[in-house]
Amino acid sequence: MSGTNTSEFTNPSTFILLGIPGMEAAHVWISIPFCAMYIIALLGNFAVLFIVKREPSLHEPMYYFLCMLAVTDLVLSTSIVPKTLSIFWFNSREIDFSACLTQLYFINSFAAMESGIFVAMAFDRYVAICDPLRHSTILTNRMVAKIGLAVVLRGSLIVLPYPLLASQWPYCRTNIIPHSYCKHISVVSLSCADFRVSSYYSVSVTFVVPSLDAFFIAVSYVHILRAIFRLHTKEARHKAFGTCGSHLFAILALYIPDLFSSLMQRIGHGVPLPVLILIANIYLLVPPMLHPIIYGVRTKQIRDKMLFLFTHKRR
Repeated sequence: MSGTNTSEFTNPSTFILLGIPGMEAAHVWISIPFCAMYIIALLGNFAVLFIVKREPSLHEPMYYFLCMLAVTDLVLSTSIVPKTLSIFWFNSREIDFSACLTQLYFINSFAAMESGIFVAMAFDRYVAICDPLRHSTILTNRMVAKIGLAVVLRGSLIVLPYPLLASQWPYCRTNIIPHSYCKHISVVSLSCADFRVSSYYSVSVTFVVPSLDAFFIAVSYVHILRAIFRLHTKEARHKAFGTCGSHLFAILALYIPDLFSSLMQRIGHGVPLPVLILIANIYLLVPPMLHPIIYGVRTKQIRDKMLFLFTHKRR
């Protein structure tokens, strides 16, 4: 592979992922928290899926959306962690050109889907609290399926230009990616063509999609909070806050790392590259790990079923 650094090639057969440049000696140690977070994410999200499937009382829109979130988290974390760990443990740095484009597509499309699922969950909480008598007639199983399909299609289609455009560029600089996974901008920046179309489109999607989703979530919760404060009894307000608390914590677990990662990538020019790569990985690993923990702790139905699952005693 020594000649691939400088030789000209239109479509490289492979890319070389460096992991975390400058921290190669610490790769094994870094892999420990990465692996631990991934295992927690796998166990937690599979537990949520198992519990909701097994318990008929949880066959409601809120828990259907939670299952969608769990599947999204599983795909998102699995898109990066196995390859990253293979780099850290076995120095397996090569990745096929098509596999690299597939990885960047899955990462970005499922991140967009996850954001869309939170909008759907906010809408569910809005209807449940602001118009509870019509909740079962508005959010029928058919409507939940349509919302889920819309979320999947939006995430799939809006990110589709990423790999399509990246596959068209000639690559004549290098096939070495100074990252632990195929981040979109890290791939297209290796092109010797004018890749500004890809860059501008990526920045637009990165800004517009989360901003619009955050706006719709904020509008929903303004109405939700107004409805909660109009409730007459403290017990009713506490119960209403409880049903929304887990959702709000899960939203923060997604958007705060996302915002921090985006800010560091754009204004953190003095930040060392290893730190930026660690932040980019943590942004994709922390939410899938935290979401089942948040819902397990904050949602009584799931908490009780998880306790029963692990202790075999009903609480």
